[in-house]
Order: sequence, then C-alpha cells, then structure tokens
Amino acid sequence: MTSTLENSLQLYRNRVDKALLQYLPAQDKTSTPLEAAMHYATLNGGKRVRPMLVYATGTALQADDATLDIPACAIELMHAYSLVHDDLPAMDDDDLRRGKPTCHIQFNEAMAILAGDALQALAFTSLAGSLRKLLPADKILDMIDELGSASGVDGMAAGQAIDLQSVGQTLDLESLEAMHRRKTGALIAASVTLGAMCSECADESLLTQLRTFGNAVGLSFQIVDDILDVVGDTETIGKTSGADIALNKPTFPSILGLEGARQHALDQRDRALDALSGLGSNFDELRELARYVVQRSA
Repeated sequence: MTSTLENSLQLYRNRVDKALLQYLPAQDKTSTPLEAAMHYATLNGGKRVRPMLVYATGTALQADDATLDIPACAIELMHAYSLVHDDLPAMDDDDLRRGKPTCHIQFNEAMAILAGDALQALAFTSLAGSLRKLLPADKILDMIDELGSASGVDGMAAGQAIDLQSVGQTLDLESLEAMHRRKTGALIAASVTLGAMCSECADESLLTQLRTFGNAVGLSFQIVDDILDVVGDTETIGKTSGADIALNKPTFPSILGLEGARQHALDQRDRALDALSGLGSNFDELRELARYVVQRSA
C-alpha cells in the first residue's frame, strides 16, 4: 500500500467513525444494554473498506463530503448488523470478531439479535432522514432501494442462506462465486454505487463501469478472506483462523488450492482495474483500493 493511500484510508476511517457517533443512539436511551451492544458491534475496529469505497467513488465524481458521510455510515451500519448475526450460534457460532469477543459473547444471544435488528433499521433511517435536504427525493429512494437490494433476498441475506445450506457440500467454482457475489460482493458493490449516486453523475456507461468494478472488488475481497482463513493466524486476522475448515464450508482454496485461489484473486483485481480503463487520475484511489484488497493480511 502506498503512503498516499494509507493516509487517505486513515482519514476515511476517522471520518466515518466520527460520523457514526452521530447516528448511534445514546447508551441510556432504553435503560437496557441494547445501545451499548450497538456501539460495541459498530465501533470495535474494522477495516472500513465499504465506507472507503463510498468516499473514494464519490470524491472521484466530486460529490460533497458531508453528503458522502451518510451512505458511508449506512453501509457500515448494515455491515455491522450482518457480522453480529453471522457470528450467532445458529449461524457460524463464532466467539471472536476483530480480536474481541463477539457481540453475543460480550452481551448475550438475545441482545445481540436485537442489536443487529436495530442496526439494520438504523442503516435505512439514517440514509433516508439525513439525505432529505441534500438530494432529490427520487435519488434518495433509489439509494434506499440499492441498499435494500444489496442486503436482502437479492443480495447478502440470500448469500448467507446459500452459505449455510452449502456446509458439507462440494460446490463448483461458478456456484461458489454466485454465492459470494451475494453474501459479500453485493454490499461492497453497493458501496461504490452509493458513492456515485451522491454525485451529479448521470452517465449510465460510467455507472456500469463502476458496478463492474465493485463486483470484482467484492469477489476478490472474499477470495482473500478465504485464503486468510487458511494461512492467517487468529491474532492477525482478528477472528478464529481455520473456522471455515472446521465448519466444512466450501471455499476458494478448497476448490482451487491456495495458489489457484491467490491467482483468482489477482484475476478479479485485474478485472476491477480493467473496468476503470479510460477513466482519469481522479479514479486512482479506487485503483489503489482494488490492489489493497488483494494485498491485505487481515
């Protein structure tokens, strides 16, 4: 990672973390641990790749910084909800996330479920309410639709359902990619799209390029996650290494082998970079993000 990108990513992390505090509820709002669980699940570290993609895309298209804060927070709130529920005993049954006890371990299972529910709702209300005076109503509706489609039966939830159903089975590469385009890729691709929607860009061909970029980055991200589950250590990756193997889940290394999976991640990176072909230097940060995703060690 270049020092320029590293500085930009840190600025984006700081920006979204500060903005998230404006949306998360006061910790004594209901006199229950619900709000504390929401804060814990959202502000416990993390790479913030999805908000970074919102910011980098919007910045490339000259969108307003304050406007970009809103979908950056919404996408991270949705991601936080998905991790809380993904870690539950009925799902992946993980006890470590980002180097800390998972939400249901730190609080309890019922409170973790409610925290996830509340974070999902907050993703939509923050997006709808905060954009009301900043963008036209039809664009806000399109952004809500984008987030919902990426999160529900057309996206992440469907991917998670397929993932659970695939335990112990052998999938071919095409089926595994189709699953992860929904489970992981849909929300990452939506990050790029939401960033673009904050701008005045109406060029459909450019938006198609950006969607292709986002889809490729999303798939490369998951491939690297699968690789790190095999070669990473628990302390570095912040979650239990070997968890997918223990659960007998189909993964890219299990189908392609480690070297084949590494090459497949690089191929997806190249597909992402090709999608930005012909675009100017203002998209260089997105190009660097595509490279960062496949080079990361956590």
